[in-house]
Amino acid sequence: MSALCQNRLGAVIFAAGQGTRMYSSTPKVLLTLLEKPMLGYVQDALDPLCPGRVHTLIGFGADKVRAAFPEREGRFIVQEKQLGTGHALLTAVTALDAGGGGAPEYLLVINGDTPLVETEILRDFTDKAVGGESDLAFISLSLGETGAFGLVLRRGDEVAGIVEARDFDETRHGPKGSEVNAGVYCFRIEAVRPLLPLLSAGNRSGELYITDLVELALGRGLKVWADRRGEDARLLGVNTPVELSRSEERLRARIVERHLESGVLLRNPGMLRIGPEVVLEKGADVTGPCEIYGASRIAAGVRIASHCRLVNAVLERNVEMRSFCHVEDARIGERCVVGPYARLRPGAVMDEDAHVGNFVEMKKARLGAGAKANHLAYLGDAEVGAGANIGAGTITCNYDGRKKHLTRIGEKAFIGSNASLVAPVDIGAGALIGAGSVISKDVPENKLGLARAKQLTLPKLGW
Repeated sequence: MSALCQNRLGAVIFAAGQGTRMYSSTPKVLLTLLEKPMLGYVQDALDPLCPGRVHTLIGFGADKVRAAFPEREGRFIVQEKQLGTGHALLTAVTALDAGGGGAPEYLLVINGDTPLVETEILRDFTDKAVGGESDLAFISLSLGETGAFGLVLRRGDEVAGIVEARDFDETRHGPKGSEVNAGVYCFRIEAVRPLLPLLSAGNRSGELYITDLVELALGRGLKVWADRRGEDARLLGVNTPVELSRSEERLRARIVERHLESGVLLRNPGMLRIGPEVVLEKGADVTGPCEIYGASRIAAGVRIASHCRLVNAVLERNVEMRSFCHVEDARIGERCVVGPYARLRPGAVMDEDAHVGNFVEMKKARLGAGAKANHLAYLGDAEVGAGANIGAGTITCNYDGRKKHLTRIGEKAFIGSNASLVAPVDIGAGALIGAGSVISKDVPENKLGLARAKQLTLPKLGW
């Protein structure tokens, strides 16, 4: 988009509806595709076109939508009553007029339930609409099954109007065609503003339709243009669980293909779910089924086996992650080995060459370089020094019923199997903790810590 067009354009996302056909108490625009709310995809597509000028119209579940996007506070417009898309546009224009900077010259309007839309589609559309000085422009699609889409009416090759599906009548409107309204508009606000009070709710829904503006604009000699986009699935909205599932699968396949083309080795790619913000460096090797979401970053040389789930995970070069691991908000250093069946919870950090084995859980804990916890251990609120060894069954008892406390384990310390370290406690460098001990006091460097009763051997009675 040229700088001239960009500076003339603002955008509003319609996200006020409940989405009753989704059968969810969550606002429809917060339902996720690959663990990201669908509204987030639309916002991301618009931001490059209108930096700082993308507003979101909210209504149902407004507080939840605000909370999901705190960085956008100040760019929400509230539609107190949902009286139709025409009323939504009237609410948005009124709010923009009242804002400190006033309304932009042109306003791009899109529904918040179109998560597959891409910036380049919108850039091309708005360049043509703004550059061509259209008063009202919209995108249309040609679909074999028109469903609940509004139907575009034409006289010859010229647009004559848009009729919502439930109001379409062949005796009045002629044979039903395949061209439908995609719900993406570009308005010249000065031209359309006088038409908004003329919208009527005299239809089967009893609502104000934004689509009625087309006929009103044509009746006043305004320039109306339809951008025909064929069967482009990227412009389809999500209104039902079936449509959400289909859109998510299209998005998943698109993301997987992009990573394959960039040089990432993805095995069993049809069983991989990778979020849109995940970074996979070329040379990484991932086997499906596997899920990677959020701001995860996977470096070159990393190997991730099947059945793992990662969220906001950072894996440095040459990490080996074995099957059935769960990692969330954690960082894993170079050449570490993780799993199988390991769980790294928020705040877990593994320094280079550290090992976490099967059925080991870490939370808000750091495992130093070359340290090992290979079996059946819980490390919570802990700092483990380089080269230390954590025996099977070890627990850092970090919670006293009111507060959590820190356990420190020094370099090259050896913690015997089934030891319980009752925090706060420090185990010195090179210290040895006997198997089965309950340690509640500090153990100095290079000392042996034991805390268990003397073994007794007694005769068997009653046998």
